[in-house]
Amino acid sequence: MIIGFLKIAFLLGFLIFIHELGHFLVAKLFNVKINQFAIGFGPTIWKKQGKETSYELKLIPMGGFVNMLGEEEPIEDERAYNKKSIPKKICILLAGGMVNIIFGLIICSIIAISILGLKNGLLFTGEFLGATFQGIGQLFTGKVEAEQLVGVVGISDMVVGTRGIQEFAYMLAIISVSLGITNLLPFPPLDGGKILLLLIEAIRRKPLNQNTEIGIQMAGFFLLIGLSIFVTYNDIARIF
Repeated sequence: MIIGFLKIAFLLGFLIFIHELGHFLVAKLFNVKINQFAIGFGPTIWKKQGKETSYELKLIPMGGFVNMLGEEEPIEDERAYNKKSIPKKICILLAGGMVNIIFGLIICSIIAISILGLKNGLLFTGEFLGATFQGIGQLFTGKVEAEQLVGVVGISDMVVGTRGIQEFAYMLAIISVSLGITNLLPFPPLDGGKILLLLIEAIRRKPLNQNTEIGIQMAGFFLLIGLSIFVTYNDIARIF
């Protein structure tokens, strides 16, 4: 039981960490001031104040965030997120998901090459990525029923069931790539949805009305919460 919990906490915590680190590093590259870098939600169990950034670890390892100056509301500061160009904003948003995808493919390649030598290992990795995209495509075309979706509870159950480092690492790779691709889907409030809004802004050559953008984000948020509840219910029903 304890080992299973540690497996889940490490896997989720680590994947969230590298995701947020991607956002953090690219934002720093473009000289955006970071107010807060947090892993998890809920009560803060560890905190360290840096020169300008508060680094925090929270009790529930189910998410994380990078709080950038000027992200929530426009601020007249050259280091504010809202002052950066659209291409730079898109790079910052892309970074988290891309880090997860690249990391997952590297782990998958290492495992595959160690088992299959080099050509077959790379071929397997390519097929693995293709299958992931295909699965997501089937979801949106209706070829995958909603009852077949797996959420956090289902993923946790699979992680607990892994045996040995190799099997655990392969599960880490699968979830990392899936997390990265899902996060970049053009659906608010995911990073991909934020990128879509920036592209619309670029085409219109002016920002969306703030109330309109908030409305889109909130609608997407509640749909996402509803889907999460539905998937979690299915996970519990399937397991028990």
